[in-house]
Amino acid sequence: MSTFAAISDNALATSAIFLALLTTPFSTTLSANNQTDRMLGAGESLEGSLDANHPITIRLNAIEGDYIRGQFTGQDATLSLVDSNQAPVRRLAKGNGERESFYFVLPQENSVRLHITSAVPTTVELELASIVPASEQMPPPQSPASPRLKALQRSIARGENTQSFWNEIESSGAPLVEYENVTPPLADDEALVTFLYRGAKNRAQVFSAPSGDHDEMVRLENTDVWYASYRVPRSARLSYKLAPDVPQLNESFWDRRRAILATAQLDPLNPHSFPEHPVDRFAGESVLELPSAPAQPWLESEPKIPTGSVTPHRITSDILGNTRNVFVYRPSGYQSDDPDNALMVVFDGERYVNDVDVPHILDRLIAAKQIPPTAAILISNPSQASRSKELPCNPDFARFLSDELMPWARQEHLTADRSRTVVAGASYGGLAAAYIGLTLPEIFGNAYCQSGSFWWSPGAKPGSPQADPEWLTRQFVSADVSDVNFYLEAGSFEDHGDTSIFKSTRHLRDVLQAKGFQVQHREYASGHGYYYWRYNFPNGVIALLGDAHDNKE
Repeated sequence: MSTFAAISDNALATSAIFLALLTTPFSTTLSANNQTDRMLGAGESLEGSLDANHPITIRLNAIEGDYIRGQFTGQDATLSLVDSNQAPVRRLAKGNGERESFYFVLPQENSVRLHITSAVPTTVELELASIVPASEQMPPPQSPASPRLKALQRSIARGENTQSFWNEIESSGAPLVEYENVTPPLADDEALVTFLYRGAKNRAQVFSAPSGDHDEMVRLENTDVWYASYRVPRSARLSYKLAPDVPQLNESFWDRRRAILATAQLDPLNPHSFPEHPVDRFAGESVLELPSAPAQPWLESEPKIPTGSVTPHRITSDILGNTRNVFVYRPSGYQSDDPDNALMVVFDGERYVNDVDVPHILDRLIAAKQIPPTAAILISNPSQASRSKELPCNPDFARFLSDELMPWARQEHLTADRSRTVVAGASYGGLAAAYIGLTLPEIFGNAYCQSGSFWWSPGAKPGSPQADPEWLTRQFVSADVSDVNFYLEAGSFEDHGDTSIFKSTRHLRDVLQAKGFQVQHREYASGHGYYYWRYNFPNGVIALLGDAHDNKE
């Protein structure tokens, strides 16, 4: 006669592995069905000798969804889950003689049992280390990176509430910026920026900065504090929105992403925004400039300088089959016949007039003699759909510029030598500027590309996998070298997987340099949007046209 022992232990609740001995003898001639009344729960075990071809079947003191983990030892013995007909559901241990760990979630079938069998006599030991009920399966509370939030977490554990914390943030302003006592330690040029939102019901997201994505915020356990922390350079300039309780939709990926626009809004605890006076809390973006963010004096107001004029026009294109707004900026005292004049052609015209404030910037640069007298033609888009079709490397759009727009510009007495003619844009517009620099070098001697979408390939969409990315960069590989001067810039927060503007801009730079094109390249601790492009725009204009003014002097 063999023996099998049922063991339990109530003395060590933390591990539930060391068990008090309960011995129940049974005959090796008993069939498996005679053993189905044997039951194990958390912290219990069975051990003893097992005769050949006399399996043991054990019920579990658990219910559907419970997470069960344990250990099994038995040379040449197999531990499995079986159904009521002894059919195998899952093998948990193969009986290699070593101590084997197993883990499973109890399936819906209530008839599932543990089953131990062996073709030869052996000794086995089975332990159920723990059973975690489905209702108790949850991750541990996250420990925030922010030292201030860790301190708040400790105060909450002492029974305090969050009101004094929110009073502090309301007084100092959000986001929370910290430099000390962060684990692991911050680099000398880093800061920890923590975005905060109060009182979302189910979820909150940071929209845009610094990842450029829709980042989930974390709820500080048992509080009304939602947060997301990022390590960023101390030279960072950020724009962002906060989106509480974004609708969860059973729709396509892009429809679910766009739903963030329903609640994305200004940070109520941050008094700084772009534009400075938005029409409501859903318009514009909240902004943050860290202490080492590069200064931009050319954006400051200067009431004493001469101001140019901005004249709206409507231009119809037979090539493109549409009509659009075009804004013409002429500097104060503009002399159309001055051979030293410069000319800029800028895409996304309305945004560059209103958000970047190109007329004011050019006024300042011209008055300070940083650039020669420079007129600008700012081309708007008939629609968002036409923008997405026309700007990404479209030969018809290039023909529109060469055969329709520039002849019209000459009729308006807007001319400049090609060495002082600049085509400029951002995002798809930056891609278009580089493409025009490649295809129309006889007209445009300079291409200014702000955050160009150089990841693009025909048929590609942002965020979608591409079979043949960076189409334009590959065209430059086989292109003849011209003397067009390319100025490329991108933000370190524009680095997003397959559509990384940051990396694809670097790649284009490397190709242009290897081919022998003139290229300037600049990077910023910034993201994707007109708030950033506004700050950077004067730098690019000076880099491209400043030499022209210096040569004149």
